Amino acid sequence: MLSVFFVILFSLSTTAQQVPAGTINRKLVVTRHNIKISTIKSDGPTQVGNGHFAYNFDITGMQTFNQSFTTMADWGWHSFPLPAGTTAASFEKTLVNTYGRMVPYDLPNESQKQLSDWVEGNPHKFNLGRIGLLIKKKDGTTAVITDLTHASQNINLWSGIVESSFEVEGHKVKVITVCGDKDILGFKIVSDLLKDGRLSVFVEFPYAAKGSVGNGSDYDSPLAHQTEMLTKGSNTIVFKRIVDSTKYSVACKWTGSTRVIKEKAHRYLILAKTGSTQAEYVFNFSSTSADYNVPTFALLQLQSDSRWPAFWKSGAAVDLSESKDQRWFELERRIVLSQYDMMINAGGNYPPGESGLVTNNWYNRFHYEMYWWHEAHYALWDRWDILDRSLHVYADNLKRSEDRAKSQGYEGARWPKCTGPNGTEWPHPIHAWLIWQQPHPIFFADLDYRAHPNKNTLLKWRDIVGASADFMASYAHYDSVRNKFVLGPPLYVVSENNDPKTTINPMFELAYWRFGLATAQKWFADLKLPENPKWKSVQENLAPMPVQDGLYVSWENIQNMWTKYNYEHPGLTGAFGMLPGNGVDTGIMDKTFKKVQSVWRYDGMWGWDFGLLAMTAARLGRPDDAVNILLDKSPKFGFDEHGYIGGGNPYPYFPSNGSLLYAVAMMTAGWDGDKGVKEPGWPTDGSWKIKWESLKKAP
Repeated sequence: MLSVFFVILFSLSTTAQQVPAGTINRKLVVTRHNIKISTIKSDGPTQVGNGHFAYNFDITGMQTFNQSFTTMADWGWHSFPLPAGTTAASFEKTLVNTYGRMVPYDLPNESQKQLSDWVEGNPHKFNLGRIGLLIKKKDGTTAVITDLTHASQNINLWSGIVESSFEVEGHKVKVITVCGDKDILGFKIVSDLLKDGRLSVFVEFPYAAKGSVGNGSDYDSPLAHQTEMLTKGSNTIVFKRIVDSTKYSVACKWTGSTRVIKEKAHRYLILAKTGSTQAEYVFNFSSTSADYNVPTFALLQLQSDSRWPAFWKSGAAVDLSESKDQRWFELERRIVLSQYDMMINAGGNYPPGESGLVTNNWYNRFHYEMYWWHEAHYALWDRWDILDRSLHVYADNLKRSEDRAKSQGYEGARWPKCTGPNGTEWPHPIHAWLIWQQPHPIFFADLDYRAHPNKNTLLKWRDIVGASADFMASYAHYDSVRNKFVLGPPLYVVSENNDPKTTINPMFELAYWRFGLATAQKWFADLKLPENPKWKSVQENLAPMPVQDGLYVSWENIQNMWTKYNYEHPGLTGAFGMLPGNGVDTGIMDKTFKKVQSVWRYDGMWGWDFGLLAMTAARLGRPDDAVNILLDKSPKFGFDEHGYIGGGNPYPYFPSNGSLLYAVAMMTAGWDGDKGVKEPGWPTDGSWKIKWESLKKAP
């Protein structure tokens, strides 16, 4: 009996192990998940990028055959001209009765249809240009993708360098693709087709496309934009671009080529020099019109081969390779590829759109409520510097958000739902009435203070925390009959599948209001500032969490919850998962979680919902469920060869990757109130062994 006890004790104590930084062979962990592609067609592009800039390409290592693949930058914003005789400020908001007050909201305005549509669609991201190969066959015709044979592509995740190879009519072609520290691309091409004059590089510039979904490219409006080519020496050209009010430049330098010809409007060919079997091309994209400096291809290789190892060596790491559960490889693959994808697409100077720098979805504007899912994981993975790059959007948009709140009769700052750098809202009912983004800056401030517990951090966030809490307290409506503060209507809940004009007291939002107001009070207490009695009163007297038949429900008085509303985001579980559970009864939440597991339509969820559920499972002491959820085979959580997740529109959907990374960190390093249990979100039966470094606890 004693020996059995020691066997059990040994298995429990060796399921996971925090090890000193530098112990894990990070290069081995990363490179065993290098991406290898052998199909000539793929749903998504391969990427190189640096967080600020990304180039998306096909099996050739360039944008040779797929016109939908893009080149995007976090500075790459465009706006169409305003309708004649209008200004953005002349857009009229819609008055809606809100507890007896006529409150102006950003809703579509049919009486100003053209202006309303313009405010919706501007600004938006657009495709900065297409760079690909023009391949000629022996008969003089242009090769198509089905002419390729023996195609393969290898993405070295450790170096960020991509090697692609294929054959056309027996001729081998090799392309090395790399992105530098700045917005600069490099290509090295090796093939005897260069020598024969049958392989050249083309550059093509589109106009910006209309529409909330697409690749931001319009190749059919040549008169709407301008491209001027300037020659700078014998092997350098500069393209100066004017796309309405947006101006930028692309400088190109090459070896082994002799001339450039204009094939048609906005499309140019860089012809290969006869007799050469290799050539190098470097393209420098710049938001200014004066940056003509073009480094060598070799320097770009050195930059990538330094930048990516530095990223992988920074922050935290997880190694699952000693696990007995054979699913370890797939889960580790999801973790590694998510880090790579998020660094490229969510590591820039602004929060990303939901499809990052791959393509446009919802005009590629950033969503303040999705900002948490894109970026919060960086705090737990000890990469605060990356998260900190974009947090300025709160300070940038504070004044406009305060003006929005004031115009509606509220105090503080009402943060927008979907916006670009200028902080304007897209007129839409969901955007006007969504509220769960409001406490996010308080959560980010708390993450910052956990990483940097000093007065400078308290002062850095003081105004933003105060303005956020002021709005939250002001937004809550006092119901004199109940003697409680209530949330809504009008409001949209996390799942966005409710009637906004009748919904009241949503579960997740009530929990987040409690968390936000409590954190704000502590923030100001730490600054030794006077207590705000309104914050305290609202926090302590909010309506209780909605319960029906012993289970939590998504909002108060919901009907047919488990048959009619069992799809979209199961946000109610996030009150004790993503959030620490202010006001939550864990016994009721446990029963609610089991109900969600049994009846929720996983095919009707979105990718970040799986991380959300895994966090709840972990806090409830259900580690097996947490792991199973992160390995779920739902098409809405299907990690393809690039680590992209879709299962519908949008594709790719990067909040999914962010949720996985946050959940893994929380399951491993724990959370406040985890009672000191080591690796509390992982099974203790010995099937999983997790080595980890430098992860941080969640709130």
